[in-house]
Amino acid sequence: MNSRRPPDGGYGWVVVISAFFIMGLTAAVLKNFGLFFLDIQSHFQVMTSTTSWVTSTTIGMFHLGAPLASVLTLRFSQRVVIILGGLLSASGMLLASLDLSLPWLYLTMGVMQGLGICFAWIPANSMVSHYFVKWRPIAYGIASSGECVFAILFSPFFQWLIETYSWQGALIIIGGLQLNLCVCGALMRPLEPPQSPIQETKDNLEGDAAELPPKRKVIFQFSLLRKPELLFYILFAIFAAAGFFIPPLFLVPFANSLGMDKYWPALILSILALADLAGRLLCGWLANMRVVRNLQLLTMVVTLLGVVLLLLPINQSYWAIMVFVCLYGFLFGCVVAIHVTSIVDIVSLEGFDNGLGLFMLFRSFGGFIGPPAAGWLVDQTNDYSSAFYLSGACLISSAVFVVLVDRILQKKKCIEAEDQRSNTKDNPDAEKVN
Repeated sequence: MNSRRPPDGGYGWVVVISAFFIMGLTAAVLKNFGLFFLDIQSHFQVMTSTTSWVTSTTIGMFHLGAPLASVLTLRFSQRVVIILGGLLSASGMLLASLDLSLPWLYLTMGVMQGLGICFAWIPANSMVSHYFVKWRPIAYGIASSGECVFAILFSPFFQWLIETYSWQGALIIIGGLQLNLCVCGALMRPLEPPQSPIQETKDNLEGDAAELPPKRKVIFQFSLLRKPELLFYILFAIFAAAGFFIPPLFLVPFANSLGMDKYWPALILSILALADLAGRLLCGWLANMRVVRNLQLLTMVVTLLGVVLLLLPINQSYWAIMVFVCLYGFLFGCVVAIHVTSIVDIVSLEGFDNGLGLFMLFRSFGGFIGPPAAGWLVDQTNDYSSAFYLSGACLISSAVFVVLVDRILQKKKCIEAEDQRSNTKDNPDAEKVN
């Protein structure tokens, strides 16, 4: 039964559960790519920076494919694009297992897997938004938690797969798991769009009104880039993305370099995902309380995240690293909970979809450059600590741009309030009428 209004429940909860699994089979898989890092590097006998391009390409395609995923969703439906994403992701992993060459991994684990993740992730979030209005925050919370829950489970599972079947065999099994994205996509039943006034006229009246052309739908509003606050926020996105994707990739090699037991790195990733989940839930609740502005809260958690990453490699005992990993995961979850929703404060709700598309498009540059740059530093210094120093520096730098965005928005609000007071003084009767 296709409804013209968001049902805010009913079949919508099936959509939420499907989105929960989609988040797990896409983002959680990407989070655990670090478990394959050393095996791939050893197998091809290449430098750290060369190996890191596999993950960097995946991250880059995930972001660069966002506008294309949005266009395909509008042209076809969320269901079709998610199924296509599932086929791409599974095919990428299965073809990567053939172990032809390192450039082959760039194409399969990088380009195909990255596009597949994008084509499943973007429409899944869109579908939840279409099915819910009143319960949208809760629905989003449940769906996005799939990334954390699956990351906790996948870390020891992937480690066991690599040890039992080699990294090539593990990729085959993971590719088979990702075929379930097609099942999740099949459950995403599109809602019938609301009937436009023009269409109602066509159905009920005859004559000239029936021949009125429908309004042209604008897919992307690049004019939003004229807003200085959005440009600064995009700079935040680039620097933050450069720092975001370094720690998950280098945590496992760093732990191994310290002589940790083989299952400790997998345990670290599981604890990281659990702390991430706690951060998302707590910071989301705090943001709803409106104790501070979203951008102020974002500045604080991003700065703290950068400081934690700078301190993480200093004390190299097992338990000290575990404490810093917990702090890193918690603060990372806090950032994820509010950095996308803050776009509404910048471009308003009407421009959110276009703003998000531009945000993800430009963020890809940071995600594409960050891991290889960290890998180059590791090769030069022969020390994995340098990767975390780079990550922390990028995140602290990104917080500066959030401060600038907040200052611009507050200045605009003051000007608007002053103009409103001036208009009230000039026209006192208007206030009485209101």
